[in-house]
Amino acid sequence: MIRERVDTGTVQYDILIGAGLLARTGQLLQELRVSRESRHLIITDANVAAQGHLSEVQESLAAAGYHGDVMIIPPGEGSKSLQLIAKAYDRAYEVGLDRRSVIVALGGGVVGDFAGFVAATYMRGIDFVQVPTTLLAHDSAVGGKVAVNLPQAKNMIGAFHQPLAVIYDTNSLKTLPPRELRSGLAEAIKHGIIRDADLFAWIEDRMDAILGGDGLAMAELLARSCRIKAEVVSKDEREQGLRAILNFGHTVGHAVEALTEYGKITHGEGVGLGMAAAAELSAVLGLCTEEDVRDVERVVAKAGLPTRIPQGLAVQDLLATMRQDKKATGGTLTFVLLRRIGEVEIVKEVPEEAVCRVLERREERS
Repeated sequence: MIRERVDTGTVQYDILIGAGLLARTGQLLQELRVSRESRHLIITDANVAAQGHLSEVQESLAAAGYHGDVMIIPPGEGSKSLQLIAKAYDRAYEVGLDRRSVIVALGGGVVGDFAGFVAATYMRGIDFVQVPTTLLAHDSAVGGKVAVNLPQAKNMIGAFHQPLAVIYDTNSLKTLPPRELRSGLAEAIKHGIIRDADLFAWIEDRMDAILGGDGLAMAELLARSCRIKAEVVSKDEREQGLRAILNFGHTVGHAVEALTEYGKITHGEGVGLGMAAAAELSAVLGLCTEEDVRDVERVVAKAGLPTRIPQGLAVQDLLATMRQDKKATGGTLTFVLLRRIGEVEIVKEVPEEAVCRVLERREERS
């Protein structure tokens, strides 16, 4: 088992990575000194439950003497809504959660965001444990950002609420459909682009092994990527500066997700095309070379992710959505832009003319 430490200065917790950890969830909760007297709530989605991961965690909790109730939500970004959050509060009250209860977030990034937001706000905040089951969730499970969406924009209602631990069973990745596996690679590629050129090159070299489900390659990918996320979060827990670099590719990506109604493309696909757009914008503004742009686009494409914006999305609609991005200030556009592979910077008041030019260039060709 690989153990990576997150230390924000105020909170410390471990990221545990290894095979067979779902069956050890109850034991790991014991090590975290989670109360056996309180009731606990597992929040998961219908897909994860159908794959058998839920029953494995339930059996593990029961064997360790824990009572774990369950809430199953529909899969997909549409579940991150205030309407469903209200039902989760009702469920938490119904099963009798108290201040020593723990919410177990079993699933991908949507489940982690949703369950974490419930934990952050129920009874003014109770503990939760992230148990990611997708590759994409390696990013969202670490760092304590939890949120739900408005219809107009993603993750606009949220909180910073760090988990007790992140328990990452690499066996769960074997059940992922190819599209979800490729989607998850987007955030790992992003970590290489923003902080570690060696990781970026390693991902390209090991792409076939990763996409083929090689256990050793997957464990190393998760450990290296989580290490970068933990290092950035440790220096800037509440996104006052450095942590914003983790949004590379997300400004355009989130806008495309919102305008395609959260479901036609995955989050990872949005990040993939968003990274390609951000790289080209960086070159247009003279921050990086054309070779850097080609490197980003090549690796994103090699991962099987889109590099172009879907047809039919008006540039002005994309701009309007990006102006509502959480990084925007006073309606002006802020982007994380590329200096070179392994280094990015946050640029405020990016000229809209340059953004329009890039968006028009990057529209998918028929």
